[in-house]
Amino acid sequence: MPDKNFYITTSIAYANAAPHMGHAYEAFLADAIARYKRMEGFDVFFLTGTDEHGVKISRAAERGGLGPQAFVDKNAKEFADFYASLGVSYNEFIRTSDKEWHWPGANALWKKLSDAGDIYKSKYVGLYCIGCESFITPKDLTEGLCPNHNTAPEKIEEENWFFRLSKYAEQVKALIQNDELRIVPETRKHEILSLFNEAVPDISFSRPEGIIPWGVPVPGDAGQVMYVWCDALANYISALGYGSGDEEKFSKFWPADVHVIGKDILRFHALFWPAMLLSAGLSLPREILVHGFITSEGKKMSKSIGNIIDPKEYIEKHGQNALRGYFARDISPFEDGDFTEAKFLESYNANLANGLGNLVSRVVKMAADYFGGDIKHHPEIGAPLKRRFETASGTEDVDGSPLPFVVSSEILPKYREHMDNYEIHKAAETVWGLMKRMDGYVTDYEPYRLIKTDKDKTEAVLWNLLYGIHHVAIMLYPMMPDASDKIREIVGAKILENGEPESFAVKPVSSPLFPRK
Repeated sequence: MPDKNFYITTSIAYANAAPHMGHAYEAFLADAIARYKRMEGFDVFFLTGTDEHGVKISRAAERGGLGPQAFVDKNAKEFADFYASLGVSYNEFIRTSDKEWHWPGANALWKKLSDAGDIYKSKYVGLYCIGCESFITPKDLTEGLCPNHNTAPEKIEEENWFFRLSKYAEQVKALIQNDELRIVPETRKHEILSLFNEAVPDISFSRPEGIIPWGVPVPGDAGQVMYVWCDALANYISALGYGSGDEEKFSKFWPADVHVIGKDILRFHALFWPAMLLSAGLSLPREILVHGFITSEGKKMSKSIGNIIDPKEYIEKHGQNALRGYFARDISPFEDGDFTEAKFLESYNANLANGLGNLVSRVVKMAADYFGGDIKHHPEIGAPLKRRFETASGTEDVDGSPLPFVVSSEILPKYREHMDNYEIHKAAETVWGLMKRMDGYVTDYEPYRLIKTDKDKTEAVLWNLLYGIHHVAIMLYPMMPDASDKIREIVGAKILENGEPESFAVKPVSSPLFPRK
């Protein structure tokens, strides 16, 4: 029997500020995949959490007049509450300041690297970007500034513990080239492989406790604190019980099936992390899914530009379905996605209010008005979808296959293929494509006229439409679980043993599912 376990993670959000639109999209993307896998029968473990150590945290806490622990406690709760409002179905929320759960795993991993002879002490002289929590080189800068944070790095000279990244560079490169460690999309695979065109240096894995007073102490050297990436990356295994003495969950779910990350941290996940795992003798994750940035009018969101969009405000004003629906339809997981209020409202009105919501309300109203909401199956009555073909004499309508056959043989396979490939936007297109065909089905059969002459055929037409809406709701579940549940409750399908609807007991819709904005 195939392995039906599935382990998916987001990167852990840095707890120095409130959640932003990038956090919202990454959490949505991982959640959509996790929910789909659960639908497919997998035992899913979905991890998210907060990265709570480092210079930025201690400085931000000081500016806020709080101690570091109180500061991260407040921000971690804000992230957990935000993910709940977005409908994120995580199984575990890991915090790197958790001394009972995370620290044992981080310490155990460090000791593995040390036992392998891959940790050594040396002096570091160079540049450090506080925004990236990363040592960088002059060639990484744009006009002397970090391109990600538009700030000048600090020049530092200090004695640190180093990790022998260079020792594993060729092995990691080969694993990526052979797709044993698969990087999705292909463009990000090429991007990470380009780093191997130059010699890969060893990397600093600690900083003096006087510089970073807030972090995990290096085992056996209390004067040094683990460098944030060594600490943070360990969360993927510490959350499974690695190093804590109870590793049953680790044995079940590791290696991770997919890490979902942003493109700005690709190097740490596709170079540093695999090398650390190789050194520790642990299996590598199977895939790394790399999404782009959420921009506004083509520009990266920043306070200085004044184009920050708060995802919490959109959820409070429009609901989680609206935001998740935009993420699903209008943003590709593999590229930067643009978000403006105008684009959001245009998409909402076209696809949710006038599209999904209107289709459901029209069909449900006819079922309630004509049959009191009880719609039975009439398999002996044909009511196929009609298709339009271009002929020599013009456009011609011909009968196609019945709607259930189209859904099972055409729509669902295409939908599953896209979801299996993390192409959430294309899966959403498939669902909306079915809805468009169903709108045409209403136009073809005109049940509001047909009821006057053929009641049984009208019921057959409405059964087909409700069948389609039921499957639309199922396919939308990973993307818009709250809306999916509401629609399935409205259509009230009675399900046979084979999982297919037999009849429908429709509940009238008292208010629009998606009011126009």
